[in-house]
Amino acid sequence: MQYYQTKSGKIPGANFKDVYKIARKLYAGIKKRGKRSPHIRSAYFNNQKVFLQYFWGHLYAKKNWKDRLRRIRYFKAALELIEKTKIQPESKENPNNRREIFHRFTAYTSEKEAFCVQIKEDKKSGQKHFISVFPKE
Repeated sequence: MQYYQTKSGKIPGANFKDVYKIARKLYAGIKKRGKRSPHIRSAYFNNQKVFLQYFWGHLYAKKNWKDRLRRIRYFKAALELIEKTKIQPESKENPNNRREIFHRFTAYTSEKEAFCVQIKEDKKSGQKHFISVFPKE
């Protein structure tokens, strides 16, 4: 399997608050680009929109602060991956909801650390939502 190599690394910071500020600045910059839902265009999905708001809800669903910090550190690299990769992801149907497909992209940061990005696609509407990013173990 091929992995995408990002130019950006993990977001630096000693604690969640520091990393969160940087990640929210990146998100605010994307949000300013348009009037509606924040999104980025994906090279793999033929420049279709990938919406970002599900990520924050998924992040806050995690009870453990260490897990939140572990995930949010890869936010910048995840955005680059979604925008630029053309490498085919692992795709599988959601066993709980047949209307959804999960796409899992794998990549390396500039520090050579592997991570995964998960995108949910609604079969009926064709909308894609960035759900999660996490280090690959």
